[in-house]
Amino acid sequence: MKELSSSRTSYERGELVESDLGADPILALTRWLDEAYAAPERVAEPNAMALATVDTDGHPSVRIVLLRGLDRRGLRFFTSYDSRKGRELIARPFAAANFWWAALERQVRVEGEVRRIDEDESDRYFASRPRGHRLAAWASEQSEPVESRAVLDERMAHFDERFAGEEIERPHSWGGFLIVPRSIEFWQGRANRMHDRLLYRREREEWVRVRLQP
Repeated sequence: MKELSSSRTSYERGELVESDLGADPILALTRWLDEAYAAPERVAEPNAMALATVDTDGHPSVRIVLLRGLDRRGLRFFTSYDSRKGRELIARPFAAANFWWAALERQVRVEGEVRRIDEDESDRYFASRPRGHRLAAWASEQSEPVESRAVLDERMAHFDERFAGEEIERPHSWGGFLIVPRSIEFWQGRANRMHDRLLYRREREEWVRVRLQP
């Protein structure tokens, strides 16, 4: 294994000044996502974000999910409500998310309250998914133990046959969450670990921006 204590990367692609982002962090995040998609060096799934939740005992867990919507309401993603993250978000409706775009030497951190998305919006998104993805929402009891891969394959085949020639409706246990941001931090890597960090905090209905030390 590579010697971890000596593994270093010098970040020198850019800088971040207040005028780069403007006053609205949602618009700034939208631009950064667009730039990640357009980057000459391919960024694998720019909409992938690490999502952190906590259980009722305060124990954290984190996993990668895909951002599926972004507007002034906040950030939207979809999952099983019965999965570990779904149960944790329902019991303690707060989350943190992190985007990391290595090719651009950038990351964005988001923290906020979480709400369930209304059923009509979840229905519309579910209907837009590929057929196999919709079948998987029925076949997988997400986060639950399973005896073998063969059992999962059998369940997938069962629902494939059950819905043959029919519309696949959204399971009631599956749908969307909305992260309503209370803080959004933009990070740009700089040389000598003197990184740029601009933090937006929501105070009442306004965003307040501060620069943080690296």
